[in-house]
Amino acid sequence: MIDPIERLWQTARPDGGWGYRTGQAAHLEPTCLALIALAPKRSTNEAAFESARRFVAMQFVSTGRGQTARLQRGRPQAVWTTALALVAWQNGAGSEKEQASLAEGLLAIEGRTIKTDPEVADMLDIDSRLMGWPWGEDTFSWVEPTSWACLALRRAGRGDHPRVKEGLRLLLDRAFDTGGANYGNRSVLGKSTEPIPGPTAVLLLAMQGVEHPRIEAAKGYLRVHGEQTTDLEHLAWIKIALATHATDDATRAALPKLDAKIRESLEVECSTDNGLGAGPLRLALAAIALDIVNRNPFRLTDPPTLSTGDPAFLERTKKAVPVKERLPIAERVKAYFQSFTAKMIANTRPLPVTSGVHIGTCADYDEAKMLELLKVQFGHYREHLPVRGKRVVLKPNLVEYHKGKVINTDPRFVDAVIQLFQSEGAAEIIVAEGPGHWRNVQFLVNESGLGDVLRKHGVRFVDINHDEPRKMLNFGRTTGLEYLYIARTVTEADVFVSLPKLKTHHWAGATLSLKNLFGTLPGICYGWPKNELHWRGIPNSIVDIACTNTPHLAIVDGIVGMEGDGPLNGTAKPFGAIIMGMDLVAVDATCCRLMKLPVERITTIVLAHHKRLGNIREDKIPQLGESIASLAQRFEPPPGIEKQLIPPDKVPVLR
Repeated sequence: MIDPIERLWQTARPDGGWGYRTGQAAHLEPTCLALIALAPKRSTNEAAFESARRFVAMQFVSTGRGQTARLQRGRPQAVWTTALALVAWQNGAGSEKEQASLAEGLLAIEGRTIKTDPEVADMLDIDSRLMGWPWGEDTFSWVEPTSWACLALRRAGRGDHPRVKEGLRLLLDRAFDTGGANYGNRSVLGKSTEPIPGPTAVLLLAMQGVEHPRIEAAKGYLRVHGEQTTDLEHLAWIKIALATHATDDATRAALPKLDAKIRESLEVECSTDNGLGAGPLRLALAAIALDIVNRNPFRLTDPPTLSTGDPAFLERTKKAVPVKERLPIAERVKAYFQSFTAKMIANTRPLPVTSGVHIGTCADYDEAKMLELLKVQFGHYREHLPVRGKRVVLKPNLVEYHKGKVINTDPRFVDAVIQLFQSEGAAEIIVAEGPGHWRNVQFLVNESGLGDVLRKHGVRFVDINHDEPRKMLNFGRTTGLEYLYIARTVTEADVFVSLPKLKTHHWAGATLSLKNLFGTLPGICYGWPKNELHWRGIPNSIVDIACTNTPHLAIVDGIVGMEGDGPLNGTAKPFGAIIMGMDLVAVDATCCRLMKLPVERITTIVLAHHKRLGNIREDKIPQLGESIASLAQRFEPPPGIEKQLIPPDKVPVLR
């Protein structure tokens, strides 16, 4: 029988702490959870425990009002790990003085409220005036960071603080009547979203002692999901949350059953080494869950602080002091020239070596037919993009998983693309993705069927959301961000391939090879659902990412697309085509023409064209394979699409 505690000690880094996966440099979240799990056993390996504790302490930053915990080599605005560090310190990792300083720093972090933001119309089922805690400074409040903050502050004796009371109201406001919570909204554009086990569990930890129908419904949701899932992370979170709310017979009866499933999942995941196994974070959660009836590191003893009536809007506390150090004159001069250089590069960027786009017909996901077509298509690009002996990183579109919906790049399509690059002699093939909606991407990979494909070919999966971030100068300069933090796996690829689904999108018009790049920015830097990028403008963010780290090739799964209210709630649209090209703007423009969408009015593609990422005009895109005219079909546009398109009288002249 596998002991997760022993596995944790074995996977500790020699220089201190734990990464999200074995061998990765230490990160705050897995290290804090490991410290919590190992606290009772620290005497068995005091040196490793103390080394990990020192690593966390080295990430503390003074803000003028207490301290925050933020990864020093990561995005400095990502302050959400402060609450986790405080909980770890409360469980024996740090002194009372340090705990008090972290609590003050945590109270100084404020989430933005929404009054006149354009997205307000999409969030009318929640109280957008309530303030909680964000993933990153100066961004909006979300369920998971707010839950951790409320839990940590209640454990610190700050349960009566107005910020905590308001945070708890926010959590209750975000919970579903039918049970559970996700990262924020119960609905988007009038369509219900789905609860997720992880955020639901952390919400329940924060809401201990609170009586409300939504709390009982959340417990019921977790009990049902616990019976259905085999995912280790979900099972561990469910056990941890339910053990903290075991006030009824149904919940108490569920706990021993969960133990058995956790141990079974541990055995399976610990035998996997392709990126889908039990890394340190999952091991820490399993260790806590299996012992939580005997030792509960998240237990609260203070009485509930939440009135479940209709709350008045609370007075705000003092604004946080952001970490913005005054740079020395030499560094300021360097920053100026970096900005100047970035603009010059953007303005003189050479266009892709070829803008030719190949459209090939493929009626279904037959393996042999797809592979045959892909080989024909790649023959047009092999001269410009040799892959023999190269590391190829494939980025499919994996958003959520709902049985029967065509949300994601089909796993069978990914299978055929893997075989294409194997036949081309690639030295290594990696599949990588960082969904904005789900943190537990291993669950999505396995549920969607992609995990079976990866195991079939012995291909490694990388969770981009928890990958090592690489700080890169932003060459797009449309979001106002000087730097972008992009997953190292993607930036170090010899050949980087975008594998989107042919879909409409209710905010972008269409989601294709360019929009697929949202998933290359780690959630640990930007949060879930990476809302800061939406807030800075979807087209701006997409183009900045593409300018900073441009894929070498796009292959679009157009065998079955999605029309209408994409990217999640649209309708399947059989189309029967695969589209390939090295110029992503040309590929996306061609796909829009195939869907009969007005490409010259889709902001992302037009902006990308003006940033010299590629060609948009049909007369400058050599058409290979089938013609657009012979295959084009009208895709039902998303509802309210006119608001997202460039007005007809403002369509720019296309070069």
